[in-house]
Amino acid sequence: MRNGNVPQCMRLDDFDYFLPPELIAQYPADRRDASRMMVVERATATLKDAFFEDIGCYLRPGDVLVVNDTKVIPARILGHKAESGGQVEVFLVEREAGDDEVWKCLCRASKRPHAGSFLILGEQLRAEVLEETDGALLRLRFTCDGDFPAILEKVGHIPLPPYIRRADMPSDRERYQTVFARHAGAVAAPTAGLHFTEDVLGKLRALGVDVAPLTLHVGLGTFLPVRSDDIREHRMHGELFYIPEVTAQKVRLARSEGRRVVAVGTTVVRALETSALEQGVVTGGGGVSRLFITPGFRFQTVDALLTNFHLPKSTLLMLVAAFAGRELILEAYRRACAERYRFYSYGDCMLIA
Repeated sequence: MRNGNVPQCMRLDDFDYFLPPELIAQYPADRRDASRMMVVERATATLKDAFFEDIGCYLRPGDVLVVNDTKVIPARILGHKAESGGQVEVFLVEREAGDDEVWKCLCRASKRPHAGSFLILGEQLRAEVLEETDGALLRLRFTCDGDFPAILEKVGHIPLPPYIRRADMPSDRERYQTVFARHAGAVAAPTAGLHFTEDVLGKLRALGVDVAPLTLHVGLGTFLPVRSDDIREHRMHGELFYIPEVTAQKVRLARSEGRRVVAVGTTVVRALETSALEQGVVTGGGGVSRLFITPGFRFQTVDALLTNFHLPKSTLLMLVAAFAGRELILEAYRRACAERYRFYSYGDCMLIA
């Protein structure tokens, strides 16, 4: 039941909207940069329909465009139980620090595997169930004939989100990955970055936009549903991030000179704002972000945001609402539905300036 004492903009239902199911993109656009882009002007509360390939018209010389260069791993593995032969699906969630072959995983099977049991995940890969942890997760140790990341590339599947209701295809290995992906570790793509091509990036650099990377390995926590009616009770799952010192310097200099920091995706926002919150300013180095951004949050670093359209009642929608205002964002989503924008990972995008 709803707690009547929960203030406005802190209730889960305040972040709900109706989305016609047919607007959920099942495939990427023919070209990465062919997506539509809604431009949201916060100062004037206006909305404009545009195309992503024209993003240079909305950026300025001197802007620092911060991208997430994490690389999606083929985190979904199919196999069977060694004892019974029953089918099993393993989804890698988080690697254990200091051990590349021990992971926290989701496991889907007719009967949950027990500690001490083994899973056969192809000819070259096995896993031992070590223990249950964090509720739905299992801790698994993988053994293989060779290098685990290399074997995973062979047997693993691209972890498409559940709202993409089809099996992964060979083309997803390219299209569910940004062109600037460098550091393997994400179990989902930083989808705002999927629209960029090398040609678009080159044109932006020629315009005078400085493109700077950081790494945040997108984890399961980004997508876990908020179950409490009072969103303040939700706790984010930690996600590893690393900000190169050169990127931190560019961000600090831009802020001091009144130039804009433009985040490509909510993951970039969380990494930058976590660093600024913990250190006072954005600094180089790594950490873990558990930052849950909701309306009322004071942004210290990000001036503009490129983002895709997000699920109802999600932490991502709450972050965007905190950045642009809940009413304006919900109005933008209503317009996107009416104008038949494509939603979610393989869908269209929004530039909030």
